[in-house]
Amino acid sequence: MFTVADMMTPHPYTLSASHTLADAKYLMDKHHIHHIPITDKDNALVGLISQRDILAAQESSLERLSTSPMITALDIPLGNTMHRDLRSVSPQAGLKDAALYMQKHRIGCLPIVSHNELVGIITDTDFVSIAINLLEIQEEVEPDEYESEEF
Repeated sequence: MFTVADMMTPHPYTLSASHTLADAKYLMDKHHIHHIPITDKDNALVGLISQRDILAAQESSLERLSTSPMITALDIPLGNTMHRDLRSVSPQAGLKDAALYMQKHRIGCLPIVSHNELVGIITDTDFVSIAINLLEIQEEVEPDEYESEEF
């Protein structure tokens, strides 16, 4: 059985609650990621911020542009906006179970926690990569069958 540890991204990029939405946006843009775990000084998971959260903050900032032009939503500390009610799994969790859990709860990532410390993250993008690899393996095993079919 494959576990989450087999496919997770170990040591993901993280920020602290004192960082801002602008810091999160910069990190996401720089590394092409959509989720950032928020950790404390002991690397314990305390929250999560997503690209969707940043887009929503930018939209609300545009709506209030005329009322406070000096301060934008991206200046807000992550501690004020991060998701605190998180779902996480251990590295030993089954990969299929994690995928089903993410699908059932409609979440884009699962932080991986071991002994109260963030050790990795697995995302919906990771599962798409897994699916592509499995499809490629299947095509290698049964190449004649796929070549003869017309789409």
